[in-house]
Amino acid sequence: MRSTLPRSLLRASRPKVGGHSALARPQFTRPTFQRRASTATEAPAATSRLVNFFYGSTLLLGLGIAFVYVTDTRASVHRYIVIPALRFIYRDPEDAHHAGNHILKTLWDIGLHPRERNDLDSAKDLQVEVFGHTLRNPIATSAGIDKHADIPDPLFAIGPAIVEIGGTTPVPQPGNPKPRVFRLTSQNALINRYGLNSEGADHVATRLRNRVRKFAHSLGLGHDEMAERAVLDGMAGVPPGSLTPGKLLAINIAKNKTTPEDDVDAVTRDYVYCVDKLGPYADILVVNVSSPNTPGLRSLQQSDKLQKILSGVVKAAGAVQRTERPKVMVKVSPDEDSDAQISGICEAVWASGVDGVIVGNTTNRRPEPLPHLHAFSPLEQQHLLETGGFSGPHLFDRTVSLVKKYRKLLTEKPVDFQPLEQKQGALEAEAERVVQAQLDSNDQAKVIFATGGISNGQQALQVLNAGADVAMVYTALIYGGVGTISRIKDEMREEMRRKAPA
Repeated sequence: MRSTLPRSLLRASRPKVGGHSALARPQFTRPTFQRRASTATEAPAATSRLVNFFYGSTLLLGLGIAFVYVTDTRASVHRYIVIPALRFIYRDPEDAHHAGNHILKTLWDIGLHPRERNDLDSAKDLQVEVFGHTLRNPIATSAGIDKHADIPDPLFAIGPAIVEIGGTTPVPQPGNPKPRVFRLTSQNALINRYGLNSEGADHVATRLRNRVRKFAHSLGLGHDEMAERAVLDGMAGVPPGSLTPGKLLAINIAKNKTTPEDDVDAVTRDYVYCVDKLGPYADILVVNVSSPNTPGLRSLQQSDKLQKILSGVVKAAGAVQRTERPKVMVKVSPDEDSDAQISGICEAVWASGVDGVIVGNTTNRRPEPLPHLHAFSPLEQQHLLETGGFSGPHLFDRTVSLVKKYRKLLTEKPVDFQPLEQKQGALEAEAERVVQAQLDSNDQAKVIFATGGISNGQQALQVLNAGADVAMVYTALIYGGVGTISRIKDEMREEMRRKAPA
């Protein structure tokens, strides 16, 4: 019987002979070959991943090392590359200053700011007591570096225990026309006639208030007025100005240029206005009567005028709505250096109840070149003819001499001391009561900060041994960069070790 299956199926079903596969022979794949091919493909991929991991790790490690190095104040790049670069790019020293401050602020905002590493201050070998606070070290930055409270925190990060901002005037003023700053590079010195350019007390106070509220928010206290009040009243456990343990914020205040210096009442109102606006955010208020670039300002250092102004400031500081009132200091000129002038200033300090004196500012005098430095260049000789205050290493010897004189007169109240208001009857009854209360609680030695020509650790120790409580720097920081404070403290430690008994 013939099959009814299709021929194609019949052919497929027949077994093959003669070396061909039969029906029962299975069809094999080639797994061994595929496995070998897979292994050969995976080997280069694994090697590539290992190489990428190595390069990536090396890059991250390099970036980490670079971050640690560049953000360390002790890195030489800050002194020997950044400062010369700013000086080369910005021929006007004021423009270079603004650029440097802007860079610091930007780096702070993104967390890449220079800072002291290793926390050497924790050894407490430079620790000092000032105004009842235990400070981490006796070094401060002077006013003029941060005029408008733009960078107080970046400045604290580079190592000083005190940062002085300002000077700040009641209402904004532009200062003197540019150019108004001149370099004397061969002498590491400056001449400036800024003229107390200021954004005004209200603007600076707003910036400081926002800073306090941001700090309160970071602690979980909120971002409103109540949170601000909690920080200012000490609930955060830090000084209300610096917002940092072991550090203090000083605010330099001054009168406006348009306020006549002969009208002492108007001048006093200028200072009191600044106290009312800025006092809540200051650990120390500095009464500036010594800038050489504001006409008539230095005449306010006459004893009778000075005492009335300082008494008004002390009274206003005592009324600041805060648990602990800000301390008050007066900044005096190095050019008021006769015995009679110094005695009159000290009498006003005792009479007013001021807490201390900052000895020194820029000088109108023009010194000779220091023997260990280069001679003045022709351009620098032209700069010496410019009007303005001179600052730099040349002032150091006079600073030490002045500190010794002020310390002698401000350690103990004179036995025969009689306040000027009792002799002249110039103060109203309420002001006299506040001043007397301040006098009763401030018979102890006055605090002295020294500024003028301090540029290394040996000089800092010298002014401290002469009677100062704190050494302040300005021009040295301009020339030395953000590592200056760290370097000065390192030199102080080295000098102390060298002189320590075996």
